[in-house]
Parts: sequence; structure tokens; C-alpha cells
Amino acid sequence: MRIGGLQKLTLLDFPGKIACTVFTVGCNFRCPFCHNASLVTHTDDAGSFSEGELMDFLRKRQGVLEGVAITGGEPMLWPDLPELMAEIRALGFAVKLDTNGSFPDRLAGVLERGLADYVAMDVKNSPEKYALTAGTAAETENVKRSVRLLLDRGGDYEFRTTVVKGLHEPADIEAAARWIRGAKRYYLQAFRDSGDLIGEGLSAFSPKEMQTLLEAARKEIPNTEIRGE
Repeated sequence: MRIGGLQKLTLLDFPGKIACTVFTVGCNFRCPFCHNASLVTHTDDAGSFSEGELMDFLRKRQGVLEGVAITGGEPMLWPDLPELMAEIRALGFAVKLDTNGSFPDRLAGVLERGLADYVAMDVKNSPEKYALTAGTAAETENVKRSVRLLLDRGGDYEFRTTVVKGLHEPADIEAAARWIRGAKRYYLQAFRDSGDLIGEGLSAFSPKEMQTLLEAARKEIPNTEIRGE
């Protein structure tokens, strides 16, 4: 698999853990608000960090870091990801996996082997507007299967939606929350321009508008929160 970068310390990416973040290269979606466009659309130019270098780094951080967050891009693109997760866990680190949920069979394998201590899955929008938001003909049935895996199997997980003006309305957020009804955690994340986006001309909701979206989500999932407040 290809690793595009490493953030050596994060207190935010893995809830409750002092961690590092590993960025994999490539994604099957083209979300216009993606903040890691260089990992998605310019995969040949994306930085390279070998698995050997990663493992050497982690061995030096044993007893200092508690976890490793694996994000992208879309990590589940890589069939050999589970083996890397197993190696990381063998060193004593907890592993968090970020995914768009479009590879349910691979996700099932990861869950069955107990390789992920925490899974964060994106729910891009209501099912009807999924392709618009994902930037491609997303197979929502695969996403639905991944949702069901997390809801049925339990464990530690969250669902999250990055909300963007023009892509989301309160009714969409209510529909997305209905899709994942019963979830332990659901977060709404306000769009922020990282300077490395796929799309152009995107804008964020105001704090007042975010509260309106939050109220819509809470009709289905009362414990929904806004992340980043």
C-alpha cells in the first residue's frame, strides 16, 4: 500500500488517545469539499512514506504514543491494509480507521479480526444526494451495508457528516441521521477550506445555520453533536 504522509502527533484525530495519523494515497470518491485533494487527485505526486519507515517510527514511539489513526484518501482501497493494522497492533498501539464505508466486505474482515479499536465512518448525505456529494456514482448499497455492520457489531465507532452550503439542507441531515438511527455517536462537521480542495467556490454554514442542522439531526439521533465548537 502507499502511504502519502505521517502526522507525528495528534490530540484530535483519535478520541481519547495521544496518537499519530497515517495518510494513505488514493480514494474512490471525489467529494468536492475533500481537504486532502493531493492524496486523491494527484496520486502520482503524493508524498511517499514506506511501511518500513512507519514501523521504525512507531517502534521509537512505544510508550509515548497510544494510538495510530489511519485516514486518507480512503484506506480501505488497499487490500493489504489489515496486515498493516495487525503489525501496528502487535506493537501495542490502538488503531483508529477512517473510512467512507464503500468497502463493506473489507470492513467486515477488519471488524471480525478485531483490528480496529475505533472506526470513524463518513455519511456524506441523504441516500438520494449521495452521488452529488461523493462526486461520483457512489454505490449506496455498499455504504448501507457498512452502516449496518457498525450498528450491529457495536464496538467503538462514530458516524460523521461534513456539511457544506449547496450540498446539504436540514432535510438532508435529518434523512442521513434516520439512515443511521441508533448510532452511538453522530457528529456534524462544518466545512473548512484547507487550501487543498477538490472543488471550488464552496462555503460553510454560519454557527446559527449549524444549529438548525443540528436540530434536524437530533430528531433522529438525540445525542448528535457539532464537532469543532
